[in-house]
Amino acid sequence: MNSYNPIYALLIFGLICLFAYLLFRPVYGWYWILKNNWKSNEKTIIEDILKQLYRMENSGLVADTNALTNALKMKDKLIIDAIHQMAVSELVHLDGDQVILTREGRMYALRIIRVHRLWEKYLAEKTGFDKREWHDRAEEMEHNLSKEETDRLATDLGHPLYDPHGDPIPTGQGEIKKLEGVPLSAFGSDQVGRIIHIEDEPDAIYRQILAEKIHIGSTLRVVEQNPERIVFYSEGEEFVLAPVVASNITVAPAVHETEETAVRLSSLKSNETARVAGISKECRGENRRRLLDLGFVRGAEIEIDMESPMKNPVAYSIKGTSIALRKDQASKILITKNG
Repeated sequence: MNSYNPIYALLIFGLICLFAYLLFRPVYGWYWILKNNWKSNEKTIIEDILKQLYRMENSGLVADTNALTNALKMKDKLIIDAIHQMAVSELVHLDGDQVILTREGRMYALRIIRVHRLWEKYLAEKTGFDKREWHDRAEEMEHNLSKEETDRLATDLGHPLYDPHGDPIPTGQGEIKKLEGVPLSAFGSDQVGRIIHIEDEPDAIYRQILAEKIHIGSTLRVVEQNPERIVFYSEGEEFVLAPVVASNITVAPAVHETEETAVRLSSLKSNETARVAGISKECRGENRRRLLDLGFVRGAEIEIDMESPMKNPVAYSIKGTSIALRKDQASKILITKNG
């Protein structure tokens, strides 16, 4: 016959109370954490869909559920459930299988894009993160900044009009400039242009462009254009790209063709002298300020002072000082070689 043990019963009751406290305590209880995480995930999914819809509509593409499920790396059911929730909230309008942004949905999408592009600008100007990391880090932050925090960020950055890739940044009122230019793949041969935008998606093509060391703001001249390849000269170097890669680079006609004579400092030879023509827009923030402080200003005389065995780095003589630069750094300084 089992006897009643009050200590054992009290212990069981205490464990039940502890479990209930851990499960339901305000804010930090497991129930509330899971619920808030679900809300956060739902918000992220909706915002990702809004941004994708904006891109597709802006490109003249028809957006339907199949196109969205193919474009977004999420489970189909999550996307479909989120679309129905967005329709209820009047962020989208459903026309059969087609998903169309409402005015409110478009404004919401532009707010997300604004945060993303401002954060990329912040990473480029204020941090030392590699450009390959900007997009993914901005993807995380675009879901976390409030409107007030976004406005403060824009003010701290001086209300920039473009992000580091050349994409226009929407204003707080949802206004956005149109990108003036054409894809490099459609730019006329023997025409001088300037790179005004480099698309950072898809990632594989963007990384190929980075590997070629093609810089935004650079002047170029297309010399060959056919279905197999695009050949152009920029800053004293030849580049060969497949049309699918070249289509992710936007070019506008250059205003001053004389700038085509500028080449990269990395091309300077030991028996040559030159003058600094400027610093590429690719060099930003603290790195740009440091080069200017070291004397790499327009008109400064420069020549090679000393080369390492592998010619990387190279020491350059400028304003009576020897400054060692890696090839990657020297490629961002433009020069005009003396006769």
